[in-house]
Amino acid sequence: MEPTVEPVPTPTDPQQPPAPAAEPVGSLAPSLLAEGELTVRGQIPDASNAVLYCTVELDGRSAACVYKPVAGERPLWDFPDGTLAQREVAAYEVSRACGWDLIPTTVLRDGPYGTGMVQEWIAPPGDGDVAPELLALVAEDEPAPGWKAVGRADIGAGRTALLVHADHPRLRRLAVLDAVINNGDRKGGHLLPGADGAFFAIDHGVTFNSADKLRTLLWGWAGEPLTDEASAVLRGLAKALADGAPLAVRLAELITDAELAALRARVDGMLSSGRHPEPSGEWPAIPWPPV
Repeated sequence: MEPTVEPVPTPTDPQQPPAPAAEPVGSLAPSLLAEGELTVRGQIPDASNAVLYCTVELDGRSAACVYKPVAGERPLWDFPDGTLAQREVAAYEVSRACGWDLIPTTVLRDGPYGTGMVQEWIAPPGDGDVAPELLALVAEDEPAPGWKAVGRADIGAGRTALLVHADHPRLRRLAVLDAVINNGDRKGGHLLPGADGAFFAIDHGVTFNSADKLRTLLWGWAGEPLTDEASAVLRGLAKALADGAPLAVRLAELITDAELAALRARVDGMLSSGRHPEPSGEWPAIPWPPV
């Protein structure tokens, strides 16, 4: 039987937390999420797995967050059952180790519906903030300056358009991170704009498979040399993944030994090639649906 979570009311306005966030967006302290009192306020509709909108409070601090209980995960044929929450936390740990902070603060904890992933809620930009334009479909055959081509996309009625993404340094870091964690589902809807032109990446449940599963909309740098920054980060990550290092010990609690070995191999492979990976041809390169 597929695991289920009892339904809770959908929030009237899920973009506005019932209690004000007391921490800067994108830098929530893990202790608040891990130790605070978690209250379910509603359910986020149209998600593949159970996603609950919550608030968390601790010592006078409060913030909005997302809670994905393991009990609400749908089984997948290519991932062990009940492991998606752990993979989301593992992705956050690797992002933090890289120093890029691309993923909102994420912890694994007990909640009203059992163990699950709890992640900082990224609210949409406020008045006066400009959200970065990251993905687009264009009629031209070549991308404009400042954009990278992904490929042709079917837009219906026998027509196609060129799918492009921004040549944005933070987006390029995310492309490297996705290759490292073997992200099988980097869709456009998984990029959430924040304040001051920043954005954050969410939904990392289908990551760290020991087989090549990389599916992404961020192929614009495929085959290109890594930046000096990315190479330096990967060298540091390789050291952090050595046996007995704190990150390696933490990841061993979240993913399998084979998946940890494959993670190390991907980092070593990117350092050896010095380039962004290219589609393998053995697995669909673009997620579906792409948004």
